[in-house]
Amino acid sequence: MGKLVWLNGELCPLEEARTSVADHAHLYGDGLFEGIRIYNGKVFKLDEHLDRLYHGIRMLGYEMPQPQEQLRSVVLEVCAKAEIPNGYIRLNVTRGTGLGLDPKHIDRRCNVMVMVSTLALYPPEAYEKGLDVITTSVRVIPSDSLDPRLKCIGRYASNILAKMEANARGAGEGLMLNHQGQIAECTGDNLFVVQSGRIRTPHPSCGILKGITRDTVISLARVRGYEVSEEILTPFDLFSADEAFLTGTAAEVIPMVSLDGKPIGDGAPGPITRELVEAYRAETDKGVAF
Repeated sequence: MGKLVWLNGELCPLEEARTSVADHAHLYGDGLFEGIRIYNGKVFKLDEHLDRLYHGIRMLGYEMPQPQEQLRSVVLEVCAKAEIPNGYIRLNVTRGTGLGLDPKHIDRRCNVMVMVSTLALYPPEAYEKGLDVITTSVRVIPSDSLDPRLKCIGRYASNILAKMEANARGAGEGLMLNHQGQIAECTGDNLFVVQSGRIRTPHPSCGILKGITRDTVISLARVRGYEVSEEILTPFDLFSADEAFLTGTAAEVIPMVSLDGKPIGDGAPGPITRELVEAYRAETDKGVAF
């Protein structure tokens, strides 16, 4: 059928989908989302994404109408009807509908959306050549203001500003630091550095979204015998690294070859990065069939 949207139980083509202008995410950014990949007719890491979504639902106090298993079935059903073998799923859950910041004055029946579409974050050549990255002036939101483990819609205004800054400076991505000057993440990706065969990535306490692709790559690297540690990192650790790469559901695993005009290592994708790119691509065959 093509690109589809399931919204509160109603299914329609993407171009016909409509939501209320008084949706609390539209008015205040009061919503959660997940992006999930479809590879060869299988949904990759579906349960991990749903776990994260429902953890956020509980923390934000949403009155979610569907239990997790029911939403899981809806996702697979919409994928089967869309018949897109390699695509991208967007899940949105918002607090409800109504004007006014205070949730007690709105209709708190959650608005739940499942969109099945397609998405390509970077051009194919970027995976061969690697990304040039700049350090943005936009800092990540402190974790004592909003826990970064919440994949909250409103949180991403700062990431969009950082991405716009990277675009304006001709970079493929923007590196975001926290207020202590430590590396957090890029605008839509987690970051890894490789030095002397050892792989390091920012500790969750530095203000990162604890990415599902990040966790997958950590497991894949450890299975292959690499030491992987979560640490506090600064830009110095990138300039002294042999290799660097980024991970994310949309980005997958992509090399990072420079920061602020200075090469990382020899300025080309490194062997460990290339190994993990291939390992991740092979892993995507382990999804849930629909």
